[in-house]
Amino acid sequence: MNRISLVLIFLLLVVSSGSSAFAQSAELDVNIINIIDPVVILETNLGEIVIEFFPNDAPKHVENFIKLSQSGFYDGVLFHRIIPGFMIQGGDPNTVDGDPNTWGTGGPSTSVDAEFNTIKHNRGIVSMARSADPNSGGSQFFIIHQDSNFLDEEYTVFGRIVTEESFETLDKIAAVETGTSDRPIDPDQVRIIKTKVVSISDILNYLDLEDPERTQSSVIPSTGNQQYQSAEHEIKLSVPEGWLLQEQDKTQPDSPDVVAVGPKIGVINPVISLTIQESNQRTFDELISEKLESIKSVIETGELKINSQKKMTINEYDAYVTEAEGLFSLNGEKYNVQFKEIMFYDNEKFYTLAYSNGVDDFDSQLPRFDETIESFVIISPESDSEEISIEENGGCLIATATFGSELAPQVQQLREFRDNTILSTKSGIAFMSGFNQFYYSFSPVIADMERENPLFKKFVKLSITPMLSTLSILNYVEIDSEEEMLSYGIGIILMNVGMYFAAPALIIYKIKK
Repeated sequence: MNRISLVLIFLLLVVSSGSSAFAQSAELDVNIINIIDPVVILETNLGEIVIEFFPNDAPKHVENFIKLSQSGFYDGVLFHRIIPGFMIQGGDPNTVDGDPNTWGTGGPSTSVDAEFNTIKHNRGIVSMARSADPNSGGSQFFIIHQDSNFLDEEYTVFGRIVTEESFETLDKIAAVETGTSDRPIDPDQVRIIKTKVVSISDILNYLDLEDPERTQSSVIPSTGNQQYQSAEHEIKLSVPEGWLLQEQDKTQPDSPDVVAVGPKIGVINPVISLTIQESNQRTFDELISEKLESIKSVIETGELKINSQKKMTINEYDAYVTEAEGLFSLNGEKYNVQFKEIMFYDNEKFYTLAYSNGVDDFDSQLPRFDETIESFVIISPESDSEEISIEENGGCLIATATFGSELAPQVQQLREFRDNTILSTKSGIAFMSGFNQFYYSFSPVIADMERENPLFKKFVKLSITPMLSTLSILNYVEIDSEEEMLSYGIGIILMNVGMYFAAPALIIYKIKK
């Protein structure tokens, strides 16, 4: 039950993704003051926060925020949710004098459609809070305390703080004492006294900041899920798009390694978690017996009710499925929680995927958990190590140069030759291990240069065209032994990489530096 309790505590501490309902307020009928490069100053009890905007990336959100600030909408509201190391959230009119239990549910009577963009959620970024509906942004916003890039392209970034005092105030607010639902113990410490709209030229201590950091690719239209792949954990899976996805520090052997938290619709946030543990030579049946014994005492107290347990095969892995519900207490409040847990067994390790939610809302997100289960794959280190290295280190420069071009089929042929021929022998695996270490020491840097400079990308593409064209030789040879594989396959790879690409790329890289 330790793992279940940890997940429950985590989901109650994680920020809900914005306002889930909108309180009624006066309609906005003011016009933005005709100011060149407007900024908003938030006067708080702990200091000023000055916010500049990104109108080219989120014009509707910028207009909405400035109008609300100009109208006095934010005067008197609190930063009602404070999570140090993550963010501070404010902008709810319910926090002026409303019941604390309603904090986080208020806003104007109108909303703003999503304007997701490529600006990263780094320290000091200002972004719009929302509910599960991407188009539900109202007045609530949050300021990033420490880089939180798992939010990138899922929430609308519309501004950033731009003075030294702003960052000092951010740190002061993040450091205040908090209680239930991350609310400040002393609300008056973190109240916005007044907002002002002025020109950026009026800010004397304005920091000369660089352009905000952006994700490398354009915003991708919603696919219904987000992909997660880990070389360390040797797994890949998908979780619902828009859920807050995080890797967790493993404080105990049975604590989750990966957690995805969904928007709060009912009494608690839905959570999907993955826990990875060593089997230590225990059989699958032994692990199941240990699990049953560990929850026996909780079942006897009546706090946990097992609805079903069965052993089966899922995705070609041995699996044990548990469905249960129980009553859990936290900070004096009790929650009826239902969960489904699937334990996968793979000799050296076992993987536990779990979904939990309030009993009344459990079925609403169950199909999304089923999609996660269907996507779950345990990676073979030998066959997938290169792809993982490519993804985590910034990209394969050959793939980047030829993506979407007429050379893409040749690149795929090169990959198939590597996977099906070279990596089918011990000598091939040993060669590729050393080659990958060399190649990926510079490949990600070249790939980034290609993304930044289209002309450079075309130059690289022209440079590697002869190399890829010679792959047709492989269609006329038969490789039946390690010696033949080494003489044909590795010979062609080394010849082409050395002649057409590696040397020029290294020279260009040195010149660039």
